[in-house]
Amino acid sequence: MLFKLSMQNIKKSIKDYAIYFFTLILGVAIFYVFNSIETQSAMLAVSSDTREIIELLTTTLSGVSVFIAFVLGFLVIYASRFLMKRRNKEFGLYLVLGMGKRKVSLILFFETLLIGIISLVVGLVIGVAASQLTSVFVAKMFEADMTKYQFIFSEAACIKTILYFAIIYVIVILFNTFSIGKCKLIDLFQGGKKSESVKVKNAWVCIIVFVIAVSLLGTAYYNVTSGYEAIQEMNQILWYIAMGCIGTFLIFWSLSGLLLKVVSSMKGVYYKGLNSFTFRQLSSRVNTNVFSMTIICLMLFITICVLGSGLTVRNSRVANLNELAPADIEISQSMNVDESDGYTKKQLKNKGKAILELYQDLGIDLKSYFKEYVQFYMYATPDCTMKDTLGSQMEEVMKNYVFLNYETKEDIIKLSDYNNLAKLYGKETFSLKENEYIMIADFDAMVNVRNYGLKAGEKISLFGHDLKPKYKECKDGFIEMSGGHLNVGVIIVPDAVIDDSYKDREFVIANYNTDSKDKIAEIEKKIDSIQKFKKEYVLPTINTRTNIAESSIGLGAIVSFIGLYIGLIFLISGASILALKELSESADNLERFRMLRKLGVDEKQMNRALFRQTAFFFIFPLTLAIIHSIFGMKFSRKILDMLGSEMMIPSIIMTSVILFVIYGGYFVITYFSGRSMIKE
Repeated sequence: MLFKLSMQNIKKSIKDYAIYFFTLILGVAIFYVFNSIETQSAMLAVSSDTREIIELLTTTLSGVSVFIAFVLGFLVIYASRFLMKRRNKEFGLYLVLGMGKRKVSLILFFETLLIGIISLVVGLVIGVAASQLTSVFVAKMFEADMTKYQFIFSEAACIKTILYFAIIYVIVILFNTFSIGKCKLIDLFQGGKKSESVKVKNAWVCIIVFVIAVSLLGTAYYNVTSGYEAIQEMNQILWYIAMGCIGTFLIFWSLSGLLLKVVSSMKGVYYKGLNSFTFRQLSSRVNTNVFSMTIICLMLFITICVLGSGLTVRNSRVANLNELAPADIEISQSMNVDESDGYTKKQLKNKGKAILELYQDLGIDLKSYFKEYVQFYMYATPDCTMKDTLGSQMEEVMKNYVFLNYETKEDIIKLSDYNNLAKLYGKETFSLKENEYIMIADFDAMVNVRNYGLKAGEKISLFGHDLKPKYKECKDGFIEMSGGHLNVGVIIVPDAVIDDSYKDREFVIANYNTDSKDKIAEIEKKIDSIQKFKKEYVLPTINTRTNIAESSIGLGAIVSFIGLYIGLIFLISGASILALKELSESADNLERFRMLRKLGVDEKQMNRALFRQTAFFFIFPLTLAIIHSIFGMKFSRKILDMLGSEMMIPSIIMTSVILFVIYGGYFVITYFSGRSMIKE
């Protein structure tokens, strides 16, 4: 009988359970999708290096899943509290009719069990379908061959999902049992009739607090964006984060007191239609939910930044590949190694031998694999450091860039060597007078540093020659291939300036004489075969476009998947908490809506008032979160410069779409659920 009663309760309260079901199903589906990546990608034809990256990704996601399970557990318990509050009178009626608390707890047990089973089944079905799309996404990301791909159901992900959610439901059942055992009959019947007072705060106090809040946020915004270079310790960043959190709380606290005061002073607006009722309810809701709205706002802020940053890294790494790895292979070696670098005397017998010559000695004719190549040297001298290039601007730079090593020797290259490399890369070539030099860099933060000296026209003394900058700013360029903009500065000088005794590194950069992937793999395997001689020789470093692509895309995949995982869960959590708060308020205000109906207010007007309340309740924390995110993404861009931040705008657009769909979905469900509550 109790089981039958539980079934009837679920059918009767299906509208109340809409948010609960929606949240659980989304949570289960997302949990399954991200934990099934390893199984889904097992059928993809990828290289061993890419396979290792995917394994690292799945291991990382498994660790993140533990954190996600805690977040979802808290969310389910919170939602369960709302449903119990919504049904207080029902539980009170059971007790009045003679049903013991144990049987009421048993009814809740069956209901939770049924809801859990239904949400798990539906969520897993959606998750399995979505995971097939994830496989296509992973295959596209890693440029994998999908010819052997087939439909896969991940038993491991399914078992993990069922296990984690079973634990969550057990905790919910225990919580419900404890709550029923603790409740009093009078509270169950009178809880909904408690008067909700509107606390009128002193307007001047609210204005002062608002000014303080804006000052705190403004200071934090400035220091993590424009004043970022002056940050010397991690504690400073944590302090600015704390200022942002306190400022957010104070914004909501002050506006909750000012909202009603400002609107009520606008007589034409306040007394129009049901605006007086609407704004008093809004003021009361914001006033009693200041802390909750602060948490929700911060969760939305984290969601936007994490999602946007994760997608930016992934998209930028892929987009940068053609630009920053324009050749097929780069082989380099240091010209100044010795025993202090960990090499033996036997290995050092080969010190200083050119790369092409070394390969020839080991039985490999590198030139036979190349369609075109450039061989050149980089130079360095202790007489030319970053301090020397900054000259009189040194003190000014040190104020803003405290952590730089200004004694670092500068990288120097001949003009003819750079122009040959630029032609291979498809970059701009340069010309110089005998007393000029050019600085190239592509790492934004260091470009700013370099421009201090260049704008001031600082001269440098190099191998007995005095040189002045040809341009007042850095030119875009790089020497070594990579997956990001990492060139912090290279000086290009006329050939006649160079002293060959200061060779620092040798490079051979080339394109293969074939475009076939299979033949390229064979060539790279042959070139890398010299590793078997590492005990006998000092071997050069080999960096190929293939390696850069795999590592760049792999890093982008890890960051973007973790960003999506955490971002989506935080978005669901924030939106569902907000929805449940709003529905809880609507449930408490049923008597007020009934009174409006008795006073002659029609359903259309009440629905419009409810829509405005719900919309404002959702938009209020989102608006401040978006403002936070504007500065948060600027801060993220500075951090992401090394990983890639060029595709930030498309990533933010994608994040906005995700936010609109999920957050908007919760808004729509909340409004229609609330509307069904206030009906007769």
